[in-house]
Amino acid sequence: MGRFLPDRTSCLALLSGLLLAMAFPRPDVASLAWVGLVPLFLVMDRRPFRSGFVAGVGFFGLVLYWLNIVMTNYGKLHPVFSVVAYLLLVGYLALFFGAATWASCRLKEKLDLSPVWTLPVFWVGLEFLRSFLLTGFPWATLGYSQQSHLHIIQSADLFGVYGLSFLLVLSNGVLASCARSLWERQPGYLPWPALVLTVCLFAGNLGYGHFRLGQGLDDRNKTLQTSLVQGNIDQSVKWDPAHKASTVSTYGRLSRQAAADGPLDLIVWPESATPFYFQNGGPLSARVESVARGTGAHLLFGSPAYEVLNRQNRYLNSAFLLSGEGRGLGRSDKVHLVPFGEYVPLGRFLPFIDKMVVGIGDFSPGAVSPLPLNGESLGVLVCFEGIFPELARDFVRQGADALVNITNDAWFGRSSAPFQHLAMTRFRAVENRVWVARAANTGITAFIAPSGRISERTKLFETAFLNGSIGLGADPTLYNRIGDLGPVLCLVLGLWWLVRTRRRLAIP
Repeated sequence: MGRFLPDRTSCLALLSGLLLAMAFPRPDVASLAWVGLVPLFLVMDRRPFRSGFVAGVGFFGLVLYWLNIVMTNYGKLHPVFSVVAYLLLVGYLALFFGAATWASCRLKEKLDLSPVWTLPVFWVGLEFLRSFLLTGFPWATLGYSQQSHLHIIQSADLFGVYGLSFLLVLSNGVLASCARSLWERQPGYLPWPALVLTVCLFAGNLGYGHFRLGQGLDDRNKTLQTSLVQGNIDQSVKWDPAHKASTVSTYGRLSRQAAADGPLDLIVWPESATPFYFQNGGPLSARVESVARGTGAHLLFGSPAYEVLNRQNRYLNSAFLLSGEGRGLGRSDKVHLVPFGEYVPLGRFLPFIDKMVVGIGDFSPGAVSPLPLNGESLGVLVCFEGIFPELARDFVRQGADALVNITNDAWFGRSSAPFQHLAMTRFRAVENRVWVARAANTGITAFIAPSGRISERTKLFETAFLNGSIGLGADPTLYNRIGDLGPVLCLVLGLWWLVRTRRRLAIP
């Protein structure tokens, strides 16, 4: 019987995963991320891979519990199959934790390199790998846990979210080493170089945050009076043809109410706010154009689109921009699609797998293309594109003066997912020092300043609009220039270290 019970190592590793998960929204106890990995550091040398894997299962199992809501309520999967799919994904993601701890312990064994130094490198390198491997799923990168601490996240304009991940893992490693030295009553074995470096980095990070927040980061000479409309359209009727007219009416009514509060430059509707092909014209498209003319504001809204290539339709998840006269100014297409939501990976070889999400058909990726607006440009991030740092960076590098995130988080219900989604999007503002306007169908709709501060936000599942001002222009940042060079170097360094263990090279 005892062989089936988890041992002490697995229990402590699981504790680490659960503590890290609780640092994320919700419950959003961000400080737990600074100590959550200590139990894992203390036991991972006993079971190098298994301990990391168990921690990963605990972490992703708790952070991503809401996937079952999506798959059962909207994907119409049987609960049993939903749980199986959920566990498979959690197991896959946990492999990255397991690989990090295994690699770090191997370097300790073969090259006598302390995990305090090596685990931060492997952790960040593998987080980066997770962001693009198999189309990428960088949800809940460790640095995002600090989203509520404005002073701490300001350094994202230097090294992105991965810089914070590195500092968090390093700090946990130092705390674990100090705890072990004091517990074993061997204070002479305290990791003084790592301790001093960590204290300096932590203090420097806080000091930098305090300095940057005092520089008026959110001020801009040019602004746009903007209204973000949250239609709160029930997902169960969103794509029902009988409700298309009422959906347009809802957004039109809210937009006119918003314009009645004062002149507007821009009105933003969420992803797929018009659940029909706007580009085909017709009465419903005319009603959308009349909203722009009636308010005199530019109107940005999500709508499915298509292109005909070689007599075949190519479907796109898009955003259209209209002038105040109702004239089309451009279209931006979603670049990074949701696997099994907007397309089926290897669909030619997996014809028995259908998409989870009800929609038009298999979508195709677009290209980064900012939309012109009175001599300025808007970069549009559709749905979960807001969690990909490189996309926001590409838009800003191509001239976007502000970012707009349009999304439909109704799939997530009242789970923690909408809060996690918003938390990650905040980093895009800090990394590029640019305003982000976020319009969500059921929430959370928000204005995010370049400091990462949320100036205004809605509640979940309320029909509302937010009027506010967004600044135009992105301040230059180190991250915008070098991108994810840091995690790339971590990945390369980690691989080089592992090659040295195979060659059994000694430390010079």
